[in-house]
Amino acid sequence: MAAETDSETEALDVRTRIIQAASMLVASGGITALTTRAVAAAAGVQPPTLYRLFGEKRGLLDAVAQHGLVAFIEQKGAAEPHSDPVKDLREAWDAYVAFGLANPAVFAIMNEIGAAGAQSSAALDGIAILRVRIERIARAGRLNIPIERAVGLVHATGVGTVATLLATPKEERDPHLSTTAREAVLAALVSDSSMSRNEGFAPLAIALRAHLGSADALTPGERLLLSELLDRLAGPDG
Repeated sequence: MAAETDSETEALDVRTRIIQAASMLVASGGITALTTRAVAAAAGVQPPTLYRLFGEKRGLLDAVAQHGLVAFIEQKGAAEPHSDPVKDLREAWDAYVAFGLANPAVFAIMNEIGAAGAQSSAALDGIAILRVRIERIARAGRLNIPIERAVGLVHATGVGTVATLLATPKEERDPHLSTTAREAVLAALVSDSSMSRNEGFAPLAIALRAHLGSADALTPGERLLLSELLDRLAGPDG
Protein backbone atom coordinates (compact mmCIF):
# COMPACT_ATOMS: atom_id res chain seq x y z
CA MET A 1 0.00 0.00 0.00
CA ALA A 2 2.82 2.40 0.89
CA ALA A 3 4.55 1.59 -2.41
CA GLU A 4 1.37 2.43 -4.31
CA THR A 5 1.05 5.74 -2.46
CA ASP A 6 4.66 6.66 -3.26
CA SER A 7 4.08 5.78 -6.91
CA GLU A 8 0.94 7.95 -7.07
CA THR A 9 2.79 10.85 -5.44
CA GLU A 10 5.65 10.52 -7.90
CA ALA A 11 3.23 10.47 -10.85
CA LEU A 12 1.52 13.59 -9.49
CA ASP A 13 4.87 15.34 -9.12
CA VAL A 14 5.81 14.44 -12.69
CA ARG A 15 2.45 15.67 -13.95
CA THR A 16 2.83 18.96 -12.09
CA ARG A 17 6.36 19.41 -13.41
CA ILE A 18 5.21 18.81 -16.99
CA ILE A 19 2.30 21.26 -16.69
CA GLN A 20 4.55 23.93 -15.22
CA ALA A 21 7.13 23.42 -17.99
CA ALA A 22 4.43 23.51 -20.67
CA SER A 23 2.90 26.64 -19.15
CA MET A 24 6.24 28.43 -19.23
CA LEU A 25 6.77 27.46 -22.88
CA VAL A 26 3.31 28.69 -23.86
CA ALA A 27 3.70 31.92 -21.91
CA SER A 28 7.01 32.72 -23.58
CA GLY A 29 6.40 31.43 -27.09
CA GLY A 30 2.69 30.88 -27.56
CA ILE A 31 0.89 27.65 -28.39
CA THR A 32 3.27 26.87 -31.25
CA ALA A 33 6.12 26.60 -28.72
CA LEU A 34 4.39 23.66 -27.07
CA THR A 35 5.90 20.65 -28.82
CA THR A 36 6.38 17.19 -27.36
CA ARG A 37 10.14 17.44 -27.60
CA ALA A 38 10.31 20.91 -26.02
CA VAL A 39 8.00 20.02 -23.12
CA ALA A 40 9.78 16.73 -22.43
CA ALA A 41 13.16 18.45 -22.38
CA ALA A 42 11.96 21.29 -20.16
CA ALA A 43 10.30 18.89 -17.70
CA GLY A 44 13.15 16.37 -17.74
CA VAL A 45 11.02 13.44 -18.87
CA GLN A 46 10.81 11.17 -21.90
CA PRO A 47 8.18 11.96 -24.60
CA PRO A 48 6.20 8.75 -23.92
CA THR A 49 5.50 10.07 -20.42
CA LEU A 50 3.55 12.95 -21.93
CA TYR A 51 1.32 10.60 -23.90
CA ARG A 52 0.82 8.35 -20.88
CA LEU A 53 -0.31 11.21 -18.64
CA PHE A 54 -2.11 13.50 -21.09
CA GLY A 55 -2.87 11.52 -24.23
CA GLU A 56 -2.83 13.71 -27.33
CA LYS A 57 -1.61 17.32 -27.39
CA ARG A 58 -5.15 18.52 -26.70
CA GLY A 59 -5.01 16.92 -23.25
CA LEU A 60 -1.83 18.77 -22.38
CA LEU A 61 -3.23 22.05 -23.72
CA ASP A 62 -6.32 21.61 -21.55
CA ALA A 63 -4.12 21.01 -18.51
CA VAL A 64 -2.11 24.17 -19.27
CA ALA A 65 -5.30 26.22 -19.60
CA GLN A 66 -6.68 24.78 -16.38
CA HIS A 67 -3.40 25.57 -14.63
CA GLY A 68 -3.52 29.15 -15.87
CA LEU A 69 -7.16 29.58 -14.92
CA VAL A 70 -7.13 27.96 -11.48
CA ALA A 71 -5.74 30.98 -9.61
CA PHE A 72 -8.27 33.24 -11.33
CA ILE A 73 -11.17 30.93 -10.46
CA GLU A 74 -10.01 30.50 -6.85
CA GLN A 75 -9.71 34.26 -6.44
CA LYS A 76 -13.20 34.90 -7.83
CA GLY A 77 -14.67 31.99 -5.90
CA ALA A 78 -13.20 33.17 -2.61
CA ALA A 79 -14.50 36.72 -3.02
CA GLU A 80 -17.83 37.55 -1.42
CA PRO A 81 -20.42 38.20 -4.14
CA HIS A 82 -21.67 41.77 -4.30
CA SER A 83 -25.13 42.29 -2.85
CA ASP A 84 -26.20 43.63 -6.26
CA PRO A 85 -25.97 40.68 -8.67
CA VAL A 86 -25.78 43.01 -11.68
CA LYS A 87 -22.79 44.84 -10.23
CA ASP A 88 -21.30 41.43 -9.46
CA LEU A 89 -21.60 40.45 -13.13
CA ARG A 90 -20.19 43.79 -14.24
CA GLU A 91 -17.10 43.31 -12.06
CA ALA A 92 -16.74 39.72 -13.27
CA TRP A 93 -16.77 40.93 -16.89
CA ASP A 94 -13.98 43.40 -16.20
CA ALA A 95 -11.94 40.74 -14.41
CA TYR A 96 -12.41 38.26 -17.28
CA VAL A 97 -11.31 40.78 -19.91
CA ALA A 98 -8.27 41.74 -17.82
CA PHE A 99 -7.38 38.06 -17.40
CA GLY A 100 -7.68 37.38 -21.13
CA LEU A 101 -5.49 40.34 -22.07
CA ALA A 102 -2.87 39.37 -19.47
CA ASN A 103 -2.90 35.68 -20.47
CA PRO A 104 -3.42 35.56 -24.25
CA ALA A 105 -2.08 32.03 -24.68
CA VAL A 106 -4.30 30.58 -21.96
CA PHE A 107 -7.26 32.49 -23.41
CA ALA A 108 -6.54 31.06 -26.87
CA ILE A 109 -6.34 27.50 -25.53
CA MET A 110 -9.54 27.89 -23.51
CA ASN A 111 -11.63 29.13 -26.37
CA GLU A 112 -10.08 27.72 -29.57
CA ILE A 113 -12.18 29.99 -31.74
CA GLY A 114 -13.24 28.22 -34.93
CA ALA A 115 -12.23 24.76 -33.71
CA ALA A 116 -14.76 21.95 -33.83
CA GLY A 117 -15.50 19.75 -30.85
CA ALA A 118 -16.24 20.13 -27.16
CA GLN A 119 -15.04 23.13 -25.20
CA SER A 120 -12.01 22.81 -22.95
CA SER A 121 -12.52 21.96 -19.29
CA ALA A 122 -11.15 25.40 -18.39
CA ALA A 123 -13.75 27.12 -20.57
CA LEU A 124 -16.51 24.95 -19.10
CA ASP A 125 -15.42 25.86 -15.55
CA GLY A 126 -15.56 29.54 -16.46
CA ILE A 127 -19.03 29.17 -17.99
CA ALA A 128 -20.25 27.37 -14.86
CA ILE A 129 -19.19 30.35 -12.73
CA LEU A 130 -20.86 32.73 -15.19
CA ARG A 131 -24.08 30.71 -14.99
CA VAL A 132 -24.15 31.11 -11.20
CA ARG A 133 -23.88 34.88 -11.58
CA ILE A 134 -26.65 34.97 -14.18
CA GLU A 135 -28.87 32.80 -11.96
CA ARG A 136 -28.48 35.34 -9.13
CA ILE A 137 -29.82 38.05 -11.43
CA ALA A 138 -32.70 35.78 -12.45
CA ARG A 139 -33.63 35.02 -8.84
CA ALA A 140 -33.70 38.76 -8.16
CA GLY A 141 -36.33 39.12 -10.89
CA ARG A 142 -34.12 41.30 -13.08
CA LEU A 143 -33.28 39.00 -16.00
CA ASN A 144 -35.15 39.71 -19.24
CA ILE A 145 -34.17 36.60 -21.23
CA PRO A 146 -33.83 32.90 -20.30
CA ILE A 147 -30.77 31.97 -18.27
CA GLU A 148 -29.06 29.78 -20.87
CA ARG A 149 -29.49 32.40 -23.58
CA ALA A 150 -28.09 35.04 -21.22
CA VAL A 151 -25.09 32.84 -20.41
CA GLY A 152 -24.44 32.30 -24.12
CA LEU A 153 -24.76 36.00 -24.91
CA VAL A 154 -22.41 37.14 -22.16
CA HIS A 155 -19.88 34.42 -22.96
CA ALA A 156 -19.93 35.05 -26.71
CA THR A 157 -19.63 38.81 -26.32
CA GLY A 158 -16.90 38.55 -23.69
CA VAL A 159 -14.82 36.14 -25.77
CA GLY A 160 -15.32 38.31 -28.84
CA THR A 161 -14.28 41.43 -26.96
CA VAL A 162 -11.06 39.89 -25.68
CA ALA A 163 -10.27 38.32 -29.07
CA THR A 164 -10.78 41.67 -30.81
CA LEU A 165 -8.56 43.51 -28.36
CA LEU A 166 -5.83 40.86 -28.56
CA ALA A 167 -5.89 41.08 -32.36
CA THR A 168 -5.30 44.84 -32.16
CA PRO A 169 -1.86 46.33 -31.39
CA LYS A 170 -1.81 47.61 -27.82
CA GLU A 171 -1.28 51.22 -28.84
CA GLU A 172 -4.31 51.06 -31.15
CA ARG A 173 -6.80 49.39 -28.80
CA ASP A 174 -10.01 51.27 -28.05
CA PRO A 175 -9.95 51.77 -24.25
CA HIS A 176 -13.75 52.01 -24.20
CA LEU A 177 -14.52 48.91 -26.27
CA SER A 178 -14.90 46.52 -23.35
CA THR A 179 -17.04 48.91 -21.31
CA THR A 180 -19.30 49.64 -24.27
CA ALA A 181 -19.74 45.94 -25.05
CA ARG A 182 -20.41 45.16 -21.39
CA GLU A 183 -23.09 47.81 -21.01
CA ALA A 184 -24.75 46.84 -24.29
CA VAL A 185 -25.04 43.24 -23.09
CA LEU A 186 -26.36 44.28 -19.68
CA ALA A 187 -28.94 46.54 -21.33
CA ALA A 188 -30.25 43.51 -23.22
CA LEU A 189 -30.23 41.23 -20.17
CA VAL A 190 -31.26 43.26 -17.19
CA SER A 191 -34.31 45.17 -16.02
CA ASP A 192 -33.64 48.55 -14.45
CA SER A 193 -35.18 47.48 -11.15
CA SER A 194 -36.37 44.32 -9.47
CA MET A 195 -39.68 42.99 -10.77
CA SER A 196 -40.19 45.98 -13.06
CA ARG A 197 -43.79 46.22 -14.26
CA ASN A 198 -42.63 47.64 -17.58
CA GLU A 199 -40.86 44.48 -18.69
CA GLY A 200 -43.92 42.20 -19.05
CA PHE A 201 -43.99 38.66 -17.71
CA ALA A 202 -40.47 37.63 -18.75
CA PRO A 203 -38.48 38.73 -15.65
CA LEU A 204 -41.15 37.28 -13.35
CA ALA A 205 -41.24 33.96 -15.22
CA ILE A 206 -37.46 33.72 -15.36
CA ALA A 207 -37.19 34.51 -11.65
CA LEU A 208 -39.69 31.81 -10.71
CA ARG A 209 -37.99 29.37 -13.11
CA ALA A 210 -34.68 29.99 -11.30
CA HIS A 211 -36.30 29.11 -7.95
CA LEU A 212 -38.19 26.08 -9.26
CA GLY A 213 -35.57 23.56 -8.18
CA SER A 214 -36.32 24.26 -4.53
CA ALA A 215 -40.10 23.87 -4.91
CA ASP A 216 -40.43 20.71 -2.80
CA ALA A 217 -44.22 20.90 -2.76
CA LEU A 218 -44.37 19.95 -6.45
CA THR A 219 -44.02 16.50 -7.91
CA PRO A 220 -41.39 15.98 -10.64
CA GLY A 221 -44.16 15.97 -13.25
CA GLU A 222 -45.67 19.20 -11.93
CA ARG A 223 -42.25 20.81 -11.82
CA LEU A 224 -41.62 19.81 -15.44
CA LEU A 225 -44.99 21.15 -16.59
CA LEU A 226 -44.52 24.43 -14.75
CA SER A 227 -41.00 24.83 -16.12
CA GLU A 228 -42.35 24.45 -19.67
CA LEU A 229 -45.04 27.08 -19.04
CA LEU A 230 -42.53 29.46 -17.48
CA ASP A 231 -40.15 28.99 -20.41
CA ARG A 232 -42.99 29.97 -22.74
CA LEU A 233 -43.72 33.10 -20.70
CA ALA A 234 -40.00 33.94 -20.63
CA GLY A 235 -39.79 33.84 -24.42
CA PRO A 236 -40.11 36.83 -26.74
CA ASP A 237 -43.89 36.42 -26.99
CA GLY A 238 -44.43 35.99 -23.25
